[in-house]
Amino acid sequence: MNKIVVLTGIPGSGKTTVLEAVLALTSKEGMKFLPVNYGTVMFEAAREMKLVTDRDQMRKLDPSKQKDMQKMAGKKIASMARTASLIVDTHCTINTHKGYLPGLPEWVLREMMPDTIVLIEADPKEIYTRRNSDKTRARDAETSDDIHAHQQINRAASIAYGMMTGATTKIIKNEQGKAEKAAKEILDLLR
Repeated sequence: MNKIVVLTGIPGSGKTTVLEAVLALTSKEGMKFLPVNYGTVMFEAAREMKLVTDRDQMRKLDPSKQKDMQKMAGKKIASMARTASLIVDTHCTINTHKGYLPGLPEWVLREMMPDTIVLIEADPKEIYTRRNSDKTRARDAETSDDIHAHQQINRAASIAYGMMTGATTKIIKNEQGKAEKAAKEILDLLR
């Protein structure tokens, strides 16, 4: 039976770096998990509809448009899970100009029915530093307190997602320079 593991974390938490380490470890062990970036699937749909030209514009779309993109992405990912185990790289919640938007609303969760939701977290001050060092993205300015609040909102949202689907939630700390340690914890969940 194929598994769906949702890997989440706020921007700057190191989620993508941890995912790369997880994929290297699963490959060494002969485990087959297909990585799927939920935002990329959404972005491709939004770009085809000529709503955006880059990913950072998506969170500035009207929430009704973002919801349409979520629905399309959820259906596509659910169809992919019929043939492979997936690690879905996404955001638990999105901080929009109108407030926090669930990254995995009910209509997406019911399609995907994940087995596990993993929250990658880091110290808010580390995340703040990582974001300010990343010149490749146009991120909104947030304080360490804002980052801490977002991580707390993600915890609450992930538990709610689990209540809807029966998925477990695991919080994994990603300390600076220790992505492989976090990846090993995730590997244990995948076995």
